[in-house]
Amino acid sequence: MHFGDYQNSIYMGGLAGVMPRWPVDFANLKARAEEAMSPSVLSYVQGGCGDEWTQDVNASAFRNWGMIPRMMVDCSVRDLSIDLFGLKLPTPVFMAPIGVNGICTEDGHGDLAAAQASARTGVPFCASTLSNDPIEEVAAAQGDTPGFFQLYTPNDEALAASLVGRAERAGYKALVVTLDTWVTGWRPRDLNTANFPQLRGAVLQNYFSDPVFRARLAVPPEENPQAAILEWVGVFGKVLSWDDLPWLRSLTAMPLVLKGICHPDDARRAVDLGVDAIYCSNHGGRQANGGIAAIDLLAEVVAAAGSTPVLFDSGVRSGSDVIKALALGAAAVGIGRPYAYGLALGGADGAEHVLRSILAEADLLMAVNGYPSVSTVREAGALRQSL
Repeated sequence: MHFGDYQNSIYMGGLAGVMPRWPVDFANLKARAEEAMSPSVLSYVQGGCGDEWTQDVNASAFRNWGMIPRMMVDCSVRDLSIDLFGLKLPTPVFMAPIGVNGICTEDGHGDLAAAQASARTGVPFCASTLSNDPIEEVAAAQGDTPGFFQLYTPNDEALAASLVGRAERAGYKALVVTLDTWVTGWRPRDLNTANFPQLRGAVLQNYFSDPVFRARLAVPPEENPQAAILEWVGVFGKVLSWDDLPWLRSLTAMPLVLKGICHPDDARRAVDLGVDAIYCSNHGGRQANGGIAAIDLLAEVVAAAGSTPVLFDSGVRSGSDVIKALALGAAAVGIGRPYAYGLALGGADGAEHVLRSILAEADLLMAVNGYPSVSTVREAGALRQSL
């Protein structure tokens, strides 16, 4: 059984008159999601920083890299599994953290739907601090599939410790600390409509359910939501420096991952200070505009990280993008906006379809190009910059 067999099920369904409910390609997926999502949610999910140049180039830069096919290689059996954080994972992809998953589905439980898609596909879900459902319930919905927890570090250290402790007890297998979001970047789409979902009470359940956060309030969030929202505004966003790394490390026995590393010097410093993984990402261009495409920075970060694994996201739209990132040295590749569109179109079923489609394309690309495993994709000469 290969991931590429998903196309066979689609073709066989067609013989019985059954057409796919959702597109298998990003362009049509995006178009369908634009029809289905409310304007405010769509704006927040799609919007980037400034004129969105960095957001756009993150995706388009993949076209400047090309796989070099190798012939006469037996690829009848393919292995897309990877080893990460002591785990044997069946796929090289994971679901990147998205802070508004919760409002991507009509029922307001997009976090649970994403976790269910993770459970069905074996693709790990990196759950965000910003969620419409508590950490514990999201973890339970992931079943036996490992999950990671992404932390927006609050400026209340006791609250940070509480959130991380809850994630560890819930069974998450790694702590992913986002470094570039202690303040929100300039996002014209949202500013032009004065729309910031968190200020309207969305995706704050991890805070509202936390005992440390609740102790900061005069009355429970259920009785005065607006006061709780204003308290969240005051507590969100700790400015982190390298001096904070020992404190972050002390919070958990989970592997510690730093998200947002794009400079090789930062990667080297993080490794020297004992992090367990680097996460090369520019937040998809949502936090800062005018930057270089993350895929063009990946190889230098990987080289600087040495034996420390490097996770990657930003601009990944397809299975071929996944393979290119792996060829540049990524240990695992994060899927973001595509599965959010899947959530909007079909909840857990829609997200599952998107993940299976991406994995099928990646698997078939490896088969056709003569790369039977992830390790062979990473061999020198598999990828070349074409421009």
